[in-house]
Amino acid sequence: MKDAETGAEEREGATAPGGNPPLIAVVGCTAVGKTDLGIALARSLGGEIISADSRQVYRYMDIGTAKPTPEQRAAAPHHLVDVVDPDEEFSLARYQELALEAMDEMRVRGRVPLLVGGTGQYVQAVLEGWQVPRVAPRPELRAELARTAEVHGAETLHRRLMEVDPAAAAAIGPTNVRRMIRALEVYAVTGRPISEQQRKSPPPYHIYTVWLDMPRVELYQRIDRRVDLMIEAGLLDEVRALLAHGYRWGLPALSSLGYKEFRPWIEGMAALPDCIQSLKWNTHAFARRQTAWFKRLPHVRRVTAGPSLVADVQQLLRDEGLVEANRAQSGEEI
Repeated sequence: MKDAETGAEEREGATAPGGNPPLIAVVGCTAVGKTDLGIALARSLGGEIISADSRQVYRYMDIGTAKPTPEQRAAAPHHLVDVVDPDEEFSLARYQELALEAMDEMRVRGRVPLLVGGTGQYVQAVLEGWQVPRVAPRPELRAELARTAEVHGAETLHRRLMEVDPAAAAAIGPTNVRRMIRALEVYAVTGRPISEQQRKSPPPYHIYTVWLDMPRVELYQRIDRRVDLMIEAGLLDEVRALLAHGYRWGLPALSSLGYKEFRPWIEGMAALPDCIQSLKWNTHAFARRQTAWFKRLPHVRRVTAGPSLVADVQQLLRDEGLVEANRAQSGEEI
């Protein structure tokens, strides 16, 4: 039977070796082509996509986050896109909860969940079953720690975190201020290191992780072209609209990649071409950090983007026993 919305085949009782249902993760750097691969696999495998992107959860932020277009979302069902407004709190624990709910609901309907995105924490929290500490935000403490980082440098927070939670400090690194603040916040509230509270209980799925990669020079070219296309598509108008609706630069949403780079231009402190170039460079750096994160993922299958990408990945899934040959060949390919 075909799905009325997408035309893909409805499947029942999808299982993998060992009896557990399959969970396919498609990860990779920004602009590498994860969305197109995820849609092609969803259509051919009878699956649905769970976005693993920490910025695409925000409404009204479509262009700067490279959110799937309406056409792409019509081609395959997408979950965890447009979940909250830009000024709403959205935690890792909340993401994990919603992702697991979506996976379980798909299992009931016999659909294959595809976790697709480039936010490493989101991916690992789901695949490894992190027991994320449910500590409510403390705005005053966060503001105090943010001021410390701004005045004395991020390394000050890193040294403080090293004293109370060396494992978290090593995992987070000295530049990710937001995550350092969260780790210090959890310690201040609970008196226990966040690293000790992040136990693991993997979900009952047969997990197969595909890391989509490409040569760095080619990736940088794709990033630069995508930034240019974002500008042509109206990214600057999107930034202005967010500010006009009262959303502040200090919000996590607007201080993220793709938006923060245009604050100097909006405030008359920098020329637009300089801000555009800054976005390109910052995205290059972000892609390098993503690569470092994905290298740490266990049991990942690294594949290189190319003309036969979809067929190659489908063959990998057949070799793993996650899908029958006729099932992988029955849907649409790109």
